[in-house]
Amino acid sequence: PGGRKLLPKGHIISEDDVALLSTEGMEKVWVSALDDGEVSEDAAVLRVAQLIACGSIEIRPAPGGRANLVVTEDCCALVDDDLLRQINCTASIVIATARNFQYLKAGERAATVKSTPFAVPQDQLDAVVSILAERGPLLQARPLHSPSVAVLYSDPQSGDRARQFFEGVVKHRLDAFGLVPKFSLAVAEDEERVRKGLEHLLQARPSAVLIASTTAPAGPEDAVGRAMAGAGCHLEKFLAPVEPGVLTLLGYSDNTPVLSSPGCFRSAKSNVLDLILPPLLARYRVSGWEIAGLGHGGLLS
Repeated sequence: PGGRKLLPKGHIISEDDVALLSTEGMEKVWVSALDDGEVSEDAAVLRVAQLIACGSIEIRPAPGGRANLVVTEDCCALVDDDLLRQINCTASIVIATARNFQYLKAGERAATVKSTPFAVPQDQLDAVVSILAERGPLLQARPLHSPSVAVLYSDPQSGDRARQFFEGVVKHRLDAFGLVPKFSLAVAEDEERVRKGLEHLLQARPSAVLIASTTAPAGPEDAVGRAMAGAGCHLEKFLAPVEPGVLTLLGYSDNTPVLSSPGCFRSAKSNVLDLILPPLLARYRVSGWEIAGLGHGGLLS
């Protein structure tokens, strides 16, 4: 009456609701009753929401056959894209998530589950539940628990020159995660000095080591790549299908990532660091295969 919504769509009418509708002068209302083999929209989306995610997540039911999943602390979203696509092709229920590797602050939404109006066939719900029971959650809200970052500045002439060029941008980028560089060194860019600098920083066991170099490498055989190998790093991937950030080199010393991304510390504009840093800070081991998958949507400017 008067354009006011008294009850949301999908609301189950109670005796109190009948009295309210009568008070408002509504003698007739259109309703929908569940048939055998149907599940109410709210019950269906809640069941699916309970199965699709793990980690620092909270489910918040919303009116109209919707459930929102919200992170309870600063997190990185890890999404199984193939499983998400399979679920979204299976039933009268669809799921929208944050991007894979997206950084989410506490209280932000990581996913929404939505159904067709009023009801979902029981067999379709059972199909979704069966897939998730077999394959597990499709979303992980992986928290950033006190991450720390070490930075190695390098330049063929002087490490301090690289620090002067890049330190402000590095601080700006890390500030987005509420961080400051915990450890930093500046070295002249030759294999021996970079190797020793890396070994020194790795002893502090940071969440990640960033190499801010003024030079653009031709590959892992250049000074930085040889230094990473000499410091015991497994070289996971050279070249990322992301622009800016193509000449990215990622390696691991045990479980500590070492990331060189020349040119990406010159500017605060979006680049490959925005895509790779969140999972690394959440201590997730990003694979070369996953970096290769960044090409879809990899044109950032």
